Amino acid sequence: MTLEIVQFPCLSDNYGVLLHDTASGRTASIDVPEAAPVLAALAEKGWTLTDIFTTHHHADHVQGNLEVKAATGCTITGPVDEADRIPGIDITVKDGDSFDFAGQTVRVIATPGHTLGHIIYHLPDAKLAFVGDTLFALGCGRVLEGTLEQMFDSVEKVGALPSDTVLYCGHEYTEANLRFALSIEPDNAALVTRGEEIRRLRAAGQPTLPTTVAAERSTNPFLRSDAPSVRAAAGLPDGEPAEVFAATRRAKDVFKG
Repeated sequence: MTLEIVQFPCLSDNYGVLLHDTASGRTASIDVPEAAPVLAALAEKGWTLTDIFTTHHHADHVQGNLEVKAATGCTITGPVDEADRIPGIDITVKDGDSFDFAGQTVRVIATPGHTLGHIIYHLPDAKLAFVGDTLFALGCGRVLEGTLEQMFDSVEKVGALPSDTVLYCGHEYTEANLRFALSIEPDNAALVTRGEEIRRLRAAGQPTLPTTVAAERSTNPFLRSDAPSVRAAAGLPDGEPAEVFAATRRAKDVFKG
């Protein structure tokens, strides 16, 4: 079995992602930020959509659901706690569930914080995770419905995945996140080097995603709440990681750099 992944821009800064199994032909869209780009990507590849895997209920992740479902007859899976806010949902899943996708086990992990019912999809054998708006390259989702403590726990769940796990995120926020990360850890050599690559990619109109758990552990301030440099920037040299995370997230909310 071979999986093929196609990532493409949607809306102003979202990404659409198609996951395709070449043996069975089964194809999933991770969220549907916008119907037209998803349908165009399917047509270009000659794939037939069988599934939509929804991470959370925000409009910029589900607003294309009904149009794409009408065009393809696909099945929509999403978080049970947000089922009433996900158009066209067929199957609900919750933390700890797993299901089969073309012979691949898909683990469902609850990551509340950005929304209360947010989930991510982890394919351990394929070393893939689709993390929606829980974690971004060099950042994490804004806490809109949950608590900072919930978001800390959720981000830590992503960071606890194997280091070689490839992470597909919902948005291209990396340049803005880089500016904030450098304000926290200007002397982080890995971050400085990564920043050069990010600027080069964006200048060329290229995506900075996907990323990996290893890259985020070494450069993302929201996964580095135990690092002395991040503690110092938060003004909490002896603080607990959850406290440092909360202070860092609050600082990001008002950052103007």
